[in-house]
Amino acid sequence: MARPLINRVFPTRRALLATAAVAALGSFALAHAAYNVWTGEYTFTKAELQSAVEKRFPATLRYGELVSVQLSHPRLVLDEATNRITTQMDAAVSNTILPSPPVNGTLALNSGVRYDATQRAVLLDNPTVQQVQVQGMSQYNEQLNAIGAVVAQQLLKDYPLYTFKPEELRFNGKDVQPGAITVAADGIRVKLDLR
Repeated sequence: MARPLINRVFPTRRALLATAAVAALGSFALAHAAYNVWTGEYTFTKAELQSAVEKRFPATLRYGELVSVQLSHPRLVLDEATNRITTQMDAAVSNTILPSPPVNGTLALNSGVRYDATQRAVLLDNPTVQQVQVQGMSQYNEQLNAIGAVVAQQLLKDYPLYTFKPEELRFNGKDVQPGAITVAADGIRVKLDLR
């Protein structure tokens, strides 16, 4: 005998509960692993990326034997238009030979993002100086940009934002490789090649 029409059109309570349970488990797995089965992408939020970069700070770097630069309070800006990440930070510049109070300013470094298979890590790539501002030193812009270029290479070149665990790159018994990396306003997405 055929089921009544109402049972065919409207799911039973048991079916609804089962669907809700599967959805809840699926969302827990997605939140825990940061992997979206529908898009085939790992997603890292801006907060997670900010936390990863903060581990590199505070940092003190030297430029030659004359200048010391103390860097702190990094702030990430994710630029989806250029698919790049800008790291803005506070900078305190000191002369190491002539004792004097540090001169305060800000530094902004702009980086691409790439995947390195050897490290299984998403890295900041080729950081460059975007902007250097130091109070009362605008006449030294060329020297400040040179210092910023050194800072970019020493501080953020190939800096890992995330290192994958081996099991995160294995699906159905096959190893997979991250592919395209997309920077969005709220995080980055790493596409997996599941072929």
